[in-house]
Parts: sequence; structure tokens; C-alpha cells
Amino acid sequence: MKRDHIFIILSLVLVAALGAAVYYFDIPKKLTQSQMNAVKDKAEKFINEQLVAPGTQAKIKDIIEESGLYKISVSVGEQDLTAYISKDGKSFFPQAFDMDAAEASSTPETAKGNQVISPKDVPDVELFVMSYCPFGLQMEKGILPVVKLLGSKINFQLKFVSYAMHGEKEIDENVRQYCIQKMGFDKLDAYLKCFVKQDDSAGCLSAAKIDTANLNSCVSQTDAKFQIKEKFKDQSSWSNGQYPPFDINKDDNVKYDVSGSPSLVINGTLASAERTPQSLLNLICSGFTNQPAECGQQLSSDAPTSGFGEGTATSSTDSSCNN
Repeated sequence: MKRDHIFIILSLVLVAALGAAVYYFDIPKKLTQSQMNAVKDKAEKFINEQLVAPGTQAKIKDIIEESGLYKISVSVGEQDLTAYISKDGKSFFPQAFDMDAAEASSTPETAKGNQVISPKDVPDVELFVMSYCPFGLQMEKGILPVVKLLGSKINFQLKFVSYAMHGEKEIDENVRQYCIQKMGFDKLDAYLKCFVKQDDSAGCLSAAKIDTANLNSCVSQTDAKFQIKEKFKDQSSWSNGQYPPFDINKDDNVKYDVSGSPSLVINGTLASAERTPQSLLNLICSGFTNQPAECGQQLSSDAPTSGFGEGTATSSTDSSCNN
């Protein structure tokens, strides 16, 4: 969206927020067609002089009566917007909200900001990452205490974005973590808690007591099934000619429209939250039909650092690795 388009949208929202700010057009309460045209002309002049950035031209395409107001369709460049004017011609409204529809839509589901997560008895939590993405690592640090706390009361799965941005080492690590997860969450948890701190897969395999013979067998079978190394060597298969594919969770990437690392899906809804344990606990618990006692626990509200290492960041971030 261009800057001038953003300007008008933000300006209109500001007008809505300032309930005391009423703009007068000095228009009769009952309008003839010619007076309707006058409303259109005056509103267009007002928008161009007061709301849009200099050099931007807004044009009113249409004006009709709707729900006791005059509804106007405004064109700004390639953007079409809708606004309203009161019947007495005094008040300008950037948007009308259907309160009945909003109330009905929020009744059966749990809303979190602009997210709506349908509740389940046992929520599904799917985290898509690239194993060397610093922001994926940050999310893993934030969510692991939550998954450990909720245990079998949620279905947690670590999944992978369908392309890699950090070279062959990331492909190898993705497969390694995919196979460790098959051994159970406790093994994955122990391994990841080590790995996110120090990027030492060999040391972390030892610390987590991973059976390397079983791991290597799984890695070989997974590579053959998804042709991971073969596709890595074939640059014609790379995304945008830059990033090798990683197809283990490709279908789910398409299903949820996953575009980067990290991407969090709860009960089939692509969701977002600050990457602190407490924020993630609150968000995941909103996906329960009946929240368990664990949802009342207090976890850290500090954001972990991005990338490898320990410690906290000054603030959480919504940055991600994407092409």
C-alpha cells in the first residue's frame, strides 16, 4: 500500500476515534438530487483538503442512502474506501460497524485481537520454523516452557517452513529435529533447550541422550522419502532461485498459508503473539473449550533474545525469516 493510501486510512481512523470532532458541511436535512450532488462535491473537497496527503487526489464515485446515513464510495489511487455522512450533513464517519454481526460472530469463538481461535477440548498447536532462523529460535525459547507446562493437554508439533534460507546446515538440522520429535516431546524438548543456546548439535544429542543409530536411520529414510538432498543440489527447484525447498511439511504450509519463520497455528488458525512464555500461554489457552488449571500459572513475561544464546531482549518482536 502506498504511503498516501496509508495516510487516508489512518486519518479516517483518527476521525472515528475523536468523538468530539464533528465536521460541518452545512447541507439541508432533506436532499434533492442536486443537493445530493452538492453533498458529494463538498465531501470530496473536504477529503482532498483535510485527509489525504498533498498531491493525492481522492474522488467520490458514488453516494447512496444506507442505514440512516449517506454512504460514499471514495477512490484514492488504486484503493477504494467507504465512508459515511450523517443525514443532516454535519458528521463525517470513516466506517460503520455492524454491532449485531460482531456480537454474533464472537459468541461461539474466542477472539484475541484480530484473531479468532475456535476452541477445542485438546488444542492443536503447530509451530513452523527454520532451524537457523533467529526469530524462529526466539519463538522456540518462548514456547517450550508453555508446551512443557501443558503437556498432553495440547497436541504440539514442531514443523518446518517449506524452504530454507540458511544453507545446507539448516536442511540437515531440520531433518534432525524432525526425527528427534518422532522419539517423543521429552527428547525434542531436551535437545532444543540445549540447541537454542549454543548451536552444538553433537553436544546436544549427547546431553539429551539421543539414540544416534535410530536418529541416523530416520534421517536417511526421511531424506530418501522427500528427496531433500537431491532437491538441494538441483537449483532449478529453488524458491525464487535462491532458497532450496524443504518439503516435509509442504502440504501444511500451503493449507495455512505459511510464509516464514516463525509461524504459529492454533486449532487451524494462523495466530500471533508476543514471544514471551506468558503471552504464548495466554494465546494457547484461549484455544481450550475449558481451560485447565495450568492456564492460571504465571510464566515469564520477558522476551527471549533472538538467535542463539541465553538472556532476554528489551522487547518482543514480530520479525520473521521470509523470502
